[in-house]
Amino acid sequence: MKTVAVTGGIGSGKSTVCRLLSSRGIPVYDCDSSAKGLYDRDPSLAVSLEKLFGCSLRNADGSLDRGLLASLIFTSPERLAALESIVHPAVLKDFLLWKDRVAESFADRSPSDIFFGHRPFAVMESAIILSKPEFLRLADLVVLVDADEDSRLSRVCLRDGTVPEKVRQRMSVQSFDLSRVDVIIRNDGSEQDLEKKVNDVFSSFTL
Repeated sequence: MKTVAVTGGIGSGKSTVCRLLSSRGIPVYDCDSSAKGLYDRDPSLAVSLEKLFGCSLRNADGSLDRGLLASLIFTSPERLAALESIVHPAVLKDFLLWKDRVAESFADRSPSDIFFGHRPFAVMESAIILSKPEFLRLADLVVLVDADEDSRLSRVCLRDGTVPEKVRQRMSVQSFDLSRVDVIIRNDGSEQDLEKKVNDVFSSFTL
């Protein structure tokens, strides 16, 4: 089963693209949400992170204090890299197990209109895949969702109830190596426009 990676910067609409794909019945693995879920499902991750940072990272109920964790890595690239060295292998393992289950469930499916006339494929949603070779090597195709800065700013400010300065700060730390991208979907219009572009792009793939 092939893997199509969908990536993009904050406010670009990559999650909307993945939601459109999922609504067709296409299996989508959200790396960010899955990582957060692993913190709850795998207590050994919290133990490893506490050893790394040398302090308790638990709330009163024993769950991971994500706010505290975020504050520890926010201004330290070194701490972020150390965290990723623990969390990313766990996410990759979880993705491969998930994909095995998905592949088995679609094992006998022939080309289908659900998959734009192709054989079944899986989607990996990840904002960081282009800078992470261990994730990128799992992708057969990479789709980048992009939009102009004003559109991205307005979407995130409306969604998160924040101010443009904070969004620009988050945008400034994101970069994308276009040489590793197979196709770019521009998301500067309505969701209906985006859905048409998604249909056109995915219908053109050879999977």
